[in-house]
Amino acid sequence: MKVKEKVWTYRDYLGLNDDKRYEVINGRLYEMPAPHFEHQKVSGLIEFLLRGFVYKNKLGEIVDAPFDIILSETVVVQPDIVFISNDNLKNIKSGKLFGPPDLIVEVVSPSSYRRDRYEKFEIYEKAGIKEYWLVYPGEKAIEVWVLKEGKYELYGIASGKGKVKSKVLKGFEVDLKEVFNES
Repeated sequence: MKVKEKVWTYRDYLGLNDDKRYEVINGRLYEMPAPHFEHQKVSGLIEFLLRGFVYKNKLGEIVDAPFDIILSETVVVQPDIVFISNDNLKNIKSGKLFGPPDLIVEVVSPSSYRRDRYEKFEIYEKAGIKEYWLVYPGEKAIEVWVLKEGKYELYGIASGKGKVKSKVLKGFEVDLKEVFNES
């Protein structure tokens, strides 16, 4: 007899009583290990650049992990960096975002590759998140995906050197040498 795996919900997630970080993806509970130094360094640099641009132009808010985004009863995620436009700030309740933000950045590590590149990619696409950045510190690369007619399409990619720009945040671009400290 096969034992049925528990389907985790937002309510179950709220009932967890420890100091660990978790995400619920399609009803499965994932413990989030502490990120490595390189992950945090790259994430911090991108967040710094985004925050400066968003605040200077009064476009909304930038939030970093851990911050709960509830996309459905069985999907609760904590992306590395989140942009929430002024129009969507109303969806923050009790310190959590209920519904999609406008842009998400995930810094991909070897242990999170499959989840970030495939599972979350599909979830974010389905949820209607307008822009999704995948950052690969090991490869010194960034991919920018934008939603077009309900599907993500590659908007920009740079590896080693070059720049990527945002479609959602018009005028915002990142030079890879700023993020990966290359000269």
